[in-house]
Amino acid sequence: MVEQPMTPSHKPDLSDAGPSTRAVHSGTLRGPEMRPVVPPIHPSVAYLSEDPDDLRAVLAGEKEGYVYSRNGNPTVAALRESLTALEGAGDSVVFGSGMAAIHAALLAVDVAAGATLVASRDLYGVTVSLLNTVLAPMGVRVVYADLTNLEEAREVLEREKPVAVYCETVSNPTLRLVDIAGLAELTRAHKAALLVDNTFATPMLVRPLELGADISVTSTTKYLSGHGDVIGGAASGAWDVCARMTKMAVVVGGIASPFDAWLTLRGIRTLGLRVPRQCATALAIACMLEEHPKVARVHYPGLQSHPQHQLARQMMCGRYGGMVSFELAEDTEEAANRVLSRLRLCLPATSLGDVYTLLLHPVSSSHLTMSPRDRERLGVKPGMLRVSAGIEDEADILADLCQALDAA
Repeated sequence: MVEQPMTPSHKPDLSDAGPSTRAVHSGTLRGPEMRPVVPPIHPSVAYLSEDPDDLRAVLAGEKEGYVYSRNGNPTVAALRESLTALEGAGDSVVFGSGMAAIHAALLAVDVAAGATLVASRDLYGVTVSLLNTVLAPMGVRVVYADLTNLEEAREVLEREKPVAVYCETVSNPTLRLVDIAGLAELTRAHKAALLVDNTFATPMLVRPLELGADISVTSTTKYLSGHGDVIGGAASGAWDVCARMTKMAVVVGGIASPFDAWLTLRGIRTLGLRVPRQCATALAIACMLEEHPKVARVHYPGLQSHPQHQLARQMMCGRYGGMVSFELAEDTEEAANRVLSRLRLCLPATSLGDVYTLLLHPVSSSHLTMSPRDRERLGVKPGMLRVSAGIEDEADILADLCQALDAA
């Protein structure tokens, strides 16, 4: 059977057009709705409408649709829908990076001049830089507390009366856990918004909104994308707070591109396969490291030796994440660098959640911007290394880590 050619709308008559006009307007098929199995990438900046009044209505928020990709894009909208389902949220907003998502989420809950924000002492170094070098100079009072201790959290909330509380489900790189449900009770009682960075856990292990958090933030660069080829971030929550974050993204411009959104969607489709594999490998790594003579201490919630192992069992769906950190017996940066330089399979790289097994030295990368005193207070030592388990064969990963430690 010979297929009949489509008759697209908005198709100009090019029979008498010049070559430049033909180059611009040919090949723009806009026919009846096509339904590919894989959602397509929509890279267009602008969108057409049969009725000019529709454009105004869409821009004014009176009607659903697309006018300009900074305001909305079909590929990005598909990612928003996926994240909303994963997080159990009212809506989600997608950003060009995890840091852009954190920034917008804080602004959306009225973290502004004159307000107080209580933040966990255990935070990613660049998040601390955002709070100290961007928000604090704007007049935000930032108070750090040990939010793994609910009694201390209660005292700080009563004393400081913050508008918001910010923490990580599992801290980077010390792998301490926050009891999100317990902390959410406290923040509700004190009328403070609770924002949780859930990057390390992913919605496969923990869904902060279901535990009472107001906003769940994630760096989609990591586990959700999962292939080390796209930078992105997202924040999920109730519809009204997401509307405020959307406005922030549109005005400030920290949006995700259609191609980045498409890559992230591709990664999410295998999230349910990758995360269990990475969790199992991480547990094997942690057990091996505990027995190695050159390792002084291992941080992993799945180990009985972890001080919050029982909380991890309750909160993390029976799996404990794909991240492990450990301290070398020789607690020096030189010793850490020797281990990194002797890796043959695992990769020394400043990311996580990838299909590759990655090792990172926090002192010289993720926490480089923090002072030595602040790092020491957090337990981020010169001889600490962080491992992000990949999806290679477990035996190969263990063998490479062992030989690197033995040779260092």
